[in-house]
Amino acid sequence: MSLAGPPPVSTNPFLRLAWDLKRERDAPERFPPGETRPSLRRTERFARDPLPVLLDCYERYGPVFTLRIFHGNVVFALGPEANHFITVSGAENFVWREGHMGDLMPLLGDGLLTIDGDFHRRSRRIMLPAFHRERIQAATSTVQEEIDAALATWRDGRVLDLYAWTRRLALRVAMRALFGLDPDGPLARTTDAATDFEHALGYWARDYFLQILRGPRTPWANMLTARSRLDALIYDEIARRRRSGERGEDVLSLLLDAQDEDGDRLSDRHVRDEVMTLLFAGHDTTTSTVAFLFYELSRDREERERLADEAAAGGQQPRFEMALDETLRLWPAAWIGPRRSVRTFELCGRTVPAGVPVNYSSWASHRLPDVWDEPDAFRPDRFASEAKANLPKGAYIPFGGGSRTCIGMRFGQAEIRAIATSILPRWNLDVVDGYELRVRQMPTIGPRGGLPVRLGARA
Repeated sequence: MSLAGPPPVSTNPFLRLAWDLKRERDAPERFPPGETRPSLRRTERFARDPLPVLLDCYERYGPVFTLRIFHGNVVFALGPEANHFITVSGAENFVWREGHMGDLMPLLGDGLLTIDGDFHRRSRRIMLPAFHRERIQAATSTVQEEIDAALATWRDGRVLDLYAWTRRLALRVAMRALFGLDPDGPLARTTDAATDFEHALGYWARDYFLQILRGPRTPWANMLTARSRLDALIYDEIARRRRSGERGEDVLSLLLDAQDEDGDRLSDRHVRDEVMTLLFAGHDTTTSTVAFLFYELSRDREERERLADEAAAGGQQPRFEMALDETLRLWPAAWIGPRRSVRTFELCGRTVPAGVPVNYSSWASHRLPDVWDEPDAFRPDRFASEAKANLPKGAYIPFGGGSRTCIGMRFGQAEIRAIATSILPRWNLDVVDGYELRVRQMPTIGPRGGLPVRLGARA
């Protein structure tokens, strides 16, 4: 018997728009104060650069406020108290699937990112063993093999797009360690998975007005084409494993055989959805974090030298852990946590009605000047042991919190650590002259247009 997943959700943008408007109209209480009038200019500003919009509203309205984005009002809750309430102490007030995280379902399906309730709890329990410490340690050699092979092509003075380079590396790691698939094998050669993921995720980087279009050559059609190629790769491997009985130490093997306490198993569709979700989360967040880390180090060369010396010495690397934490503070890949309220509640002195979108934002919360000293500065020392222990509860949430904490957090951190500490003793990466960082959200944040760096071999 298969675990029963949720019913399918309509992808018709006009039905979803009408449903949003009806829920807003039926809200039992007034929305918190904010910018609630329709505004195309505000919608465009938020789509292009949401951080200053959120910080400005926080300053004017406090930690809980309303923004009308395109057609609907969205409640935003920022700061330590709000973060902890949404992710931990008041988590029962929210669902994910009916929030804007559900917008990812056309690509990801019903994986851990887009499901709720009992199905989420049972699915997560099935997958947890794949991310135990010993499993992560067992994957270390695979990760390092891929890193060494990718670095073998580097040459002194060469300019490369670090973001694109890391995406291909991280996807190869995910395919081997999570999927158990040889990236150079005949099956994987049928599609360029890194490019297909980039094209598929690019749909959410387009203007909302373009996202609602359907038909040939629209962003929607391009996303579906990329998804179909990725689906073929995943379903072919699922079928091959079912036929042959071949298993390994990867997550796919675990998903194919796992059952919960009632003896229920995941269907092929739900195995596909979890694999797609893990391939997305397992390479996209790593890609962004590595790019932003080296962007910051190219601007702070003293810190780069300290990290290079520490990596060359081997052993424990506390300085690097602080730099990684600071990078995730400034540039948390999962920058927003969209929910929908299931009941009316009080938060930070504001009443939030039932049935409305409620979002927290780690990106904005990590930049609040009343929580963080010099919030825009790259200062790893703020994550020294004593300072980190004194942070307010909920102040730092790059991986979410509570029962929705990223299941692959430790794997991702280990992979980022391996990539960075393989590069630091051997190479200086300097952003090319004239480069100006622009950030895109698709749906994780990353450098728009990539991160061109010049490679300099260290003595």
